[in-house]
Amino acid sequence: MSFISGNINEIDVLLQWLTIFGNRSQKVCKSMCFEASILDAAGCKMAETVDSVSLTLDQHNQVVVNLFGGTVTSWIQNGSEVIFVSKNAIFNNKKAIRGGIPVVFPQFGPWDLGPQHGFARITKWEVAVSPEKTGDSVRAVFRLSDSEDTRKMWQGHQFDLLYTVTLTTNSLQTDLTVNNKGASPFSFTWLLHTYFKLENISNTSISGLKDLVFIDKTRGGEEFQEKEELVHITGFTDRVYKKANGPHLITGIAGGRTARVEKRDFYDTVVWNPWEENAKKMADFGDDEYPYMVCVEAGCVVDPVVVSPGKQFQSSQIIQIV
Repeated sequence: MSFISGNINEIDVLLQWLTIFGNRSQKVCKSMCFEASILDAAGCKMAETVDSVSLTLDQHNQVVVNLFGGTVTSWIQNGSEVIFVSKNAIFNNKKAIRGGIPVVFPQFGPWDLGPQHGFARITKWEVAVSPEKTGDSVRAVFRLSDSEDTRKMWQGHQFDLLYTVTLTTNSLQTDLTVNNKGASPFSFTWLLHTYFKLENISNTSISGLKDLVFIDKTRGGEEFQEKEELVHITGFTDRVYKKANGPHLITGIAGGRTARVEKRDFYDTVVWNPWEENAKKMADFGDDEYPYMVCVEAGCVVDPVVVSPGKQFQSSQIIQIV
């Protein structure tokens, strides 16, 4: 377990500042089809009907974040999509979006207290800081705070979860920061469930996993040691690589590109592909889509993180197209 220190007073001041000054002019997507519009009145609040927010660097580089689940649903890099979203994904503000980068919190996997993978990916987030372009990057901050529903589900814990998304011409950085606002410590697991869009999985390899111990969920949760320098996906894959510091190189990204995944305080890496037999079992996933995606997921999922009252914890993922 990891015990974290920090100063929540500084975070409270930041959140107050965000509340007052966070809403700025921005491009947003007002529908599930991500139709862009512009709020051109400085200081105006976003309309209640807004479902997604666009971070636009230029005409070739853009990220879209769906406020349901705080889910990144598109990353256009140099005019080409990096992120996979299923053609059968359901956008009903009830079911987790199949694809993109869902935020898993406060539980990875089955949860005795609530839904699998927790509530963050199936809850509406708010914009704390609207997209702001500074130099060669554009940045936005999203927030999920405890509510009556989450407190009933998660033992009364009070928290603020901040999700910072930063786009450059060749990278996407996503930072998760959780602040314990309550009077008792809480423990959690979390993960960024990143779906990468591939040319074809037969051309894809993943590095940075050799010699690591992994939990193989396709073989009853047994543990094995990775022997391959480059991991290739040739069937149903569901592995949790323990103490995976990275970085990981993922080849075969759509457009013939390679992605480099760097992690900071995400201690584990999950690799997942449903393959043909499991693709057919998911109504929100196309039967023929499994060759065109792979999930390489940065998380703290093996050992729960413990945050004391008034403290915080942060993890970061930086994906570069190289």
